[in-house]
Amino acid sequence: MATKKMGMFKPQVHRPHFVGTVFLPNKPCIPSSSRPSFSVRPWPQPQKKYRNNIRVGYFPSNIKAVAVASGTKTSISVEATAGVTLKSPNLLGGSLLLELVSAELDPQTGSQKKPINANAHLVGPKGAILEAEFVIPGDFGEIGAVLVQSEHSSEIYLQHIILDGLPNGPIRFHCCSWIEPKADHSGKRIFFSNKVSHHLLLFSSDRNSEKELDSLRGNDEGEHKTSNRIYDYDVYNDLGDPSKPELVRPVLGDSKQYPYPRRCGIGCLRYKTDPHSKTRSNSFYVPRDEKFSDVKEKSFRRKTIVCGWLTTIAHLNSPTNGEFLHSSDIVKLYYEGINMSSPVNRGFWQRVWNLLLNVKDDFLKFKPPALFLKDKFSWLWDEEFSRQTLAGVNPCSIKLVSEWPLKSTLDPDVYGPPESAITTELVEREIKAFMTIDVALEQKKLFIIDYHDLFLPYVSKVRQMEGTTLYGSRALFFLTPDGTLKPLAIELTRPPIEGKPQWKQVFTPTSESTGRWLWRFAKVHFLAHDSGYHQLVSHWLRTHCVTEPYIIATNRQLSVMHPIYRLLHPHFRYTMHINALARESLINADGIIETSFSPGKYSVELSSVAYDQQWRFDKEALPADLINRGIAVEDPDAPHGLKLLIEDYPFANDGLVLWDALKQWVADYVNYYYKDANMVQSDPELQAWWTEIQTKGHEDKKDEPWWPNLQTPNDLIGIITTITWVASGHHSAVNFGQYAFAGYFPNRPSIARTNMPCEEPTEEGWQRFLDNPNSELLACFPSKLQATRIMATLDLLSEHSSDEEYLGKDRKLTWDEEPVIKEAFNRFSAKLEELERTIDDRNKDNSLKNRNGAGVVPYELLKGVPYSISI
Repeated sequence: MATKKMGMFKPQVHRPHFVGTVFLPNKPCIPSSSRPSFSVRPWPQPQKKYRNNIRVGYFPSNIKAVAVASGTKTSISVEATAGVTLKSPNLLGGSLLLELVSAELDPQTGSQKKPINANAHLVGPKGAILEAEFVIPGDFGEIGAVLVQSEHSSEIYLQHIILDGLPNGPIRFHCCSWIEPKADHSGKRIFFSNKVSHHLLLFSSDRNSEKELDSLRGNDEGEHKTSNRIYDYDVYNDLGDPSKPELVRPVLGDSKQYPYPRRCGIGCLRYKTDPHSKTRSNSFYVPRDEKFSDVKEKSFRRKTIVCGWLTTIAHLNSPTNGEFLHSSDIVKLYYEGINMSSPVNRGFWQRVWNLLLNVKDDFLKFKPPALFLKDKFSWLWDEEFSRQTLAGVNPCSIKLVSEWPLKSTLDPDVYGPPESAITTELVEREIKAFMTIDVALEQKKLFIIDYHDLFLPYVSKVRQMEGTTLYGSRALFFLTPDGTLKPLAIELTRPPIEGKPQWKQVFTPTSESTGRWLWRFAKVHFLAHDSGYHQLVSHWLRTHCVTEPYIIATNRQLSVMHPIYRLLHPHFRYTMHINALARESLINADGIIETSFSPGKYSVELSSVAYDQQWRFDKEALPADLINRGIAVEDPDAPHGLKLLIEDYPFANDGLVLWDALKQWVADYVNYYYKDANMVQSDPELQAWWTEIQTKGHEDKKDEPWWPNLQTPNDLIGIITTITWVASGHHSAVNFGQYAFAGYFPNRPSIARTNMPCEEPTEEGWQRFLDNPNSELLACFPSKLQATRIMATLDLLSEHSSDEEYLGKDRKLTWDEEPVIKEAFNRFSAKLEELERTIDDRNKDNSLKNRNGAGVVPYELLKGVPYSISI
C-alpha cells in the first residue's frame, strides 16, 4: 500500500477543555516558516509484534472512555476503565479504528510514513472492553500520534491512552475529548503523544497546519450541533426576543453605540422581525470539549434546582405581595426558615422538596452568610461600609481623588449643572479633626467611588420602569491615620426630568435622627449602584465577557502542541459553558439580573457603555490597574515595585503577591521556549493569535493605540500574565465572596425600589418617613422574590465544584515530562502555598484593621484560587 500523506487523513485537531490532563507533546513546538528538523530514534530490533488491548467503558447515552495501560515484553495492553457497564445492546457491533502515526518522515520519499491501523472490538463478559492488535515495523520510528474514528452509534469520551511495553518505554496520549460517531463525522480525530519534541510530520508545513485549524473555525452558517467543536465569533445578539416588544434588546458589538467583546457563535437562525438578532433556544451551543464534566454538570444542575425551589417557596410563603414587613422577617430566612409542614406547603411542595434533597427537616432555611454570622448588625456601621471597599466583593472601584472640585463631564444642557454638591466647606467640616482639604489632597488622603457619569444618562430611562429607581452617585472617603477609610459624603443626582430641574443632594454621617436615617437610605442607594456595577462590570465584563475572545482565538490560531496553548489551557476551563448559561438565564432579557438589579432592562447595555469608556487591556494587569486608579505609585525599592497609598488594602496586598508568583511562572515558561525576540516575531501562530484577539475578539477596539506590541519575550510574558490574572485572581476576588457579603442583602442590596424620602416629597410621604422610617427602608429594599432569587443565585455562584482545579495544584502531570518546566511549576506551587500562610498571618495581625477585628470577615478570597472562570 502506498505511503499515505497528510491530505488523505483530514483529521480534526483536538482541543481538550475538559476533565483531566491535556494531551500534549513532551516539548511543545514553536512553529516557524522554515521546515522543522526532527531527531530520529531508531528501534533496537528490526521488527517486532505488539498486541494492543484497548478497553473502553461506556454510559448508555453519554458513552465515556478512560484509557489506562499495562504491558509485557511481548504485548501492549491499553485498558479503558470508566467504572460503568454496557447497557445499550446496539453498541455491541461497534468498533474503534485506531491508526498509529510515526513522528518521522520516510527517508526514501520524504513524506509521511504509512500509519499502522487496527480495529478495536468489544470483548469481555460485560461487553465493556475494546481490544486491537498492531504489528509495528522495526523502522517505524517514534510513535507521535494516534488517529481515532468511532463506528459506534453514540459519542464516546476518551480520556487517555497509554502504550506500554515499547522498547523505549511507555507513550501517553492525553485525549480528554468526545469522539463523534463516524456517521456524524467521517473525519478522524488526532491525538498527540507526550514524547514528541517538535511538530509532528502531520504539521510539516504551514499549509497542513492551517487545514487542521480550519476544522475548528467554522463560518457561523446553520445551527451548530451539540457535538461540534467549532469556534467562531459573533456579537451579543441573542439576549432579547424581537418577537416580543417587552423583550427587545439592542445588539451589543459591531456598533459605535454599543461596542462589546465577541462571544462564540452558535450558528442559529435569525429573527424575521429583526435580522440582526438570533433566535434563542433552550440550550445555547458550546463547543463540545468546553462543556462541564459530568461531576460539574450534576452538582451545578442540582444546586440550580435547589436555588430555584428556595426562591419559589419563599415567594409562595410571602404574606403580602412579596414584601418584607419587618426586619425580623429577613433574619428568619436563616434561623427559622420556611415551615414546609405549614398548610401552604404541606403535600405536593413538601414531597417535592424532600425528594430533591432527601431532606426530612420541616424547615427550609438559607445558609447564613459569613458576614451575617460574624455580625448581623455590621451593615449599619460606617466602618464596615468603608472597609468593604477594600476587602469586600468589589474592591476594584475605589480610586484616588486627583482633581478638585469634583465635576461631571456630561453635557450640562442635557444633565444639568456639572459641579458637584460636595463642596470644600462640607469636606473640611468632616475632616477638621485631621487636616484641611488642601493638605488632604496634597498627601493623597481623599478617595472616591464615582458612578455619577456612568449612571446619570440612564436615570430617566430606568425611572420609566416600575419597581426601581436610579441616581447618578458618588461616595467620598478619607484615609485616617490608623489606615482605615472614613466615609465623608454620598452624593445622589437626578437629571432634569419631566420638566423638573436637576435634583442633587449630599448626605453625610450624623447623629441627628432624621439625618441619620437619610444617610442610611443614601447608603442603600449607593450600595445598590455598587452591586450593579460589580455584577455587570467588575465581574461579568472584566472577567467572563472579555476572556471568551481569548479562548476562541487560542483554539482557532494555536495548534494543540503550541507551548502557549498548553500554558493557557487550564485557565480557560469551563468558561465558555458558564458564559452560555449566563446568556440563557442571568444577563438575558427578563433574566435574573434585569429583574433584580436597579438598571433593569438596561443592565447589560450599561456594561457596553463601561466597556467603551473604561476597559483597556493594558490596564487589566493588577499593577497597572492600581496605578491607573491612583492607589499605587511605582517604587523600585518597595515590595512588588509599587508603593500602596492605602497600605492596608487586602485585595491589593494579597493580589500583588499572587501577581508576582503568576508572572514569575509565566516568565520561566516563556523564556524556556522563546530565547529571543526573533523567536517571538517569527512564530506565525503566536502572531496570528494576538492579532485575532485584537481584530476579531475585541474588534470594536481594534484601532486603540494602547494594545501591547508582541515583539519580545517580555511582551509575551506581560500579555499572558494579564490574561491568566484576569481568569484566576481577579475573578476569584470578585466572585467567590458574593454570598459571604451579599447573601445577607441589607449589606449589599441589589436594587433600591423607591426614591430618597427627601426627593421632592409629598407631605404625606414625608410624614410616613418620619413616623416609620424602618418600614420605608424595607419598601426600598428588594422584594422578597428579588432578595431570595439573588441570595440563591449568589450562593450558587460562590461555591467551588468538587472537580475545581486550583492554581499551583492539579496540573503537575502536565509538566512532568519536561524537567525544567516541572521545576518552575514546583516553585510556583511553593509560592502559592507561602501566600496562603501569609494570608492567614495577615488575618491574625491586629494592626491590620481592614482584615482583622471583632465581627470582621477575614479576607481570604485570594487563598486557593481556581485557574479559570469556572462559575
